[in-house]
Amino acid sequence: MPASPRPADQAPLDEEWRLRRELAAVYRLVAHFRMTDLIFTHISARVPGPEHHFLINPYGLLFEEITASNLVKVDLSGRPVEDTPHPVNPAGFVIHSAIHAARPDAHCVLHTHTRAGCAVAAQEDGLLPLNQISMEFYGRVGYHDYEGVALNLAEQRRLVADLAGHPALILRNHGLLTVGETPGEAFLRMYYLDKACEIQTTAMAGGAKLTTPHPDICELTARQLSGEDHGSDFADDQAYTLAWSALLRLAERVAPDYRD
Repeated sequence: MPASPRPADQAPLDEEWRLRRELAAVYRLVAHFRMTDLIFTHISARVPGPEHHFLINPYGLLFEEITASNLVKVDLSGRPVEDTPHPVNPAGFVIHSAIHAARPDAHCVLHTHTRAGCAVAAQEDGLLPLNQISMEFYGRVGYHDYEGVALNLAEQRRLVADLAGHPALILRNHGLLTVGETPGEAFLRMYYLDKACEIQTTAMAGGAKLTTPHPDICELTARQLSGEDHGSDFADDQAYTLAWSALLRLAERVAPDYRD
């Protein structure tokens, strides 16, 4: 017997719930890998549909407390569009809303204040191509000068201009930011951007003279790692998909209640 057809308005609800679970998994993974700053920083994701609504963490909850159901749906101004018992920090959405509005591909925006990320954000030369991991971002990371706590809407235009079409942004004297077409993509970019910063601060702390590959090699490596055409004999088109599947299995083991 064929299944009963699903109501036409059920598909968007199913898609939103899938997105809620994926975003909640990212919050738990950020917590698991110790990339949090107590209740501060945000990860936002655009809800499918023409309303320009977004999911974001309730203000006051630790990332390890985030679940699919307690994520708050807000409009482009950061105001809740549904009843919620949780407060929202509209100021925390200043950065996110600017990027969501300007970049149609930035379905997810992830911002962190990690030790290594903040350390590199304080260095004049920014991220250096010291390792294969950091070369993923060679020529593909923007820089935004510090303008104080992001409480002013006037900063949005400059922030968007500095991000341009890059997948990542280093907020000088502040932290790191990545974007992605999915929460999983934004997370994987942040994981490796933060790891690149850890490698850089460790290498610099050793005191030895640092070496970097030729710019042509850095660019080739960036193209290889970003999936762009690079003319190599082999390609790995499954890497991010397989890595994200593995991370979801990890989230199921360490924080299975993220799905609630």
